[in-house]
Amino acid sequence: MFARLITDSFKRQPRRKLLTTVALALGTAVATATLTVALDVGDRLAREFRSLGANLLVTPEADTLPLEIGGVDYRPVDSGVFLSEAELGKLKTIFWRNNVIGFAPFLDVPVTVNSASPSASNGASRATLIGTWYRRDVPIPNGGGVFSTGVATTNPGWQVDGRWFRDDSGHEAVVGANLSRRAGIQTGQMLDIRAADANVQLMVTGIVSTGGQEDDAILAPLAIAQQISGKPGQYRRLLVSALTKPEDTFSQRDPKSMNPSEFDRWYCSPYISSISRQIQEQLPGVSVRPIRQVAEGEGQILSRVQSLMWLVTFAALLAAALAVASTAGTTVLERTAEVALMKALGARRSLVGAFFLGEQWFMAIVGGLLGYAAGMGLAHVLGQRVFGVSPSMRLILLPVILGLAAAVATAGSLLPLRKVMQLDPAPALRGE
Repeated sequence: MFARLITDSFKRQPRRKLLTTVALALGTAVATATLTVALDVGDRLAREFRSLGANLLVTPEADTLPLEIGGVDYRPVDSGVFLSEAELGKLKTIFWRNNVIGFAPFLDVPVTVNSASPSASNGASRATLIGTWYRRDVPIPNGGGVFSTGVATTNPGWQVDGRWFRDDSGHEAVVGANLSRRAGIQTGQMLDIRAADANVQLMVTGIVSTGGQEDDAILAPLAIAQQISGKPGQYRRLLVSALTKPEDTFSQRDPKSMNPSEFDRWYCSPYISSISRQIQEQLPGVSVRPIRQVAEGEGQILSRVQSLMWLVTFAALLAAALAVASTAGTTVLERTAEVALMKALGARRSLVGAFFLGEQWFMAIVGGLLGYAAGMGLAHVLGQRVFGVSPSMRLILLPVILGLAAAVATAGSLLPLRKVMQLDPAPALRGE
């Protein structure tokens, strides 16, 4: 009988029911699209940010202070503390190892550069030779395979006019754009590099532009820097590029003040602070510091984009709730006599309320299903336009969307439903 009453109601008022269903479908479509994109936006933007450079700096915990003048580090080559290159594979064994998308060691060596170019203003000049990896396969301990990394991963935005050096080459290098202009160095030219008693001949394979200190330096394979500095298998600083979660109040707490459950929650979240802690555990004797300018900028942008997504979702659902409230109010006014007759015949208030809510929930289910299908299509378009990649289809959102549709339909029906519950049948049947 209850189902028959609801069915007859849809037959008598198809247009109003269709309007409510369409409003719910539009609201849930926008909610589906924004929630789908919001679930992917963190990882998508984090990967886009990684093209701007690494976000973690690893240095020896007990190192000497740098002595830089004009971008040249004048510390003695053998001063300070160095780290072992052989330990770097351990970075891919931490808890958040899949979030470590790249790392590159660096060893800076002050050198004298002799250029044979006739356009050079001075045949010999002081500079820094930076040894690093461009693209190197690193073995992962315990049979974990190999991991390809280097500045090609940590700093993909660096531009080279020519080509990068080969990591297995002992006589190739790239030169910073500023140093190239100042010393008249060109691609294909041979450079005579001297550091203390060491001497090496390097061929320039490209001119690099980074916007940083590398523009005034020579970049060469790490093995060459280790050779001329007498530090085989060692490096002085490490840049790590990791996907992280934006920092919040909880992540900024001191881990020593956390209880065991809070510490586990912090440790198992990809905060930049927890990943730094895990790197220190695998590489004892190092200091891991976030590159704050990069990390804070990422966190602010991610938080604002996600807040915008939630705001759009709330606005769409609120608009749907207002549309439901409008049509439900009109329905109650038109069916006052019918409701009064049901109460006069002995129908309890709960039964009358269930009748109206049953109508709304049925429309919520239909509108939610239509909205989910339309929203996935809209999310596909947004993903392609914004990120160039479609977001993953998440079936887990379907029950969430249906629940939101039911909640919106219920919220929009509260005021009309209250009038139905408080209706006095006698005056209504007399037409008062």
